[in-house]
Amino acid sequence: MKKPVMTLFAACLALACAAGTFADEKQEKKQTKKKVVAIKCVVAGKEIKIADAKTVSYRNANVYVCCDNCKAKVEKDSAPFAAKANHQLVRTKQYRQTKCPLSGGPIDKEQKVKVAGQMVRLCCEKCQGKVAEAKGDEQLALVFADAAFDKGFKAVKKKKKN
Repeated sequence: MKKPVMTLFAACLALACAAGTFADEKQEKKQTKKKVVAIKCVVAGKEIKIADAKTVSYRNANVYVCCDNCKAKVEKDSAPFAAKANHQLVRTKQYRQTKCPLSGGPIDKEQKVKVAGQMVRLCCEKCQGKVAEAKGDEQLALVFADAAFDKGFKAVKKKKKN
């Protein structure tokens, strides 16, 4: 009698896990479709409305900053702000992930980590573990520094207006 009960329990557990994964994916898709209206300045780190922000041309896209002083800093030397600027390009949907930023390999949908509010997919458990263990700016740099960004992200093609 125990075997059917255990089988039923295992089936219910599997169904609950699948439902949780489905809910996570549904929430992730909903977040992806949302238009970003506020973002953090890559220099000052303060929250700004995109409509009120100053723009800086970066990687043939726009990075948003809070003021003319921050704009001048990025225009003078963008290197110190590269990881945060690259992260912002993805958050504002000007770039999208195409490969694992650590290895450059194909993405495994099951291997993912949220980095500063942005879901990042990776190729394997090793890369996922490495990113998950890192914290704060170290994690941001691991995924969004120029070398990693070049491996894993591509510009979104702009739609032509008629």
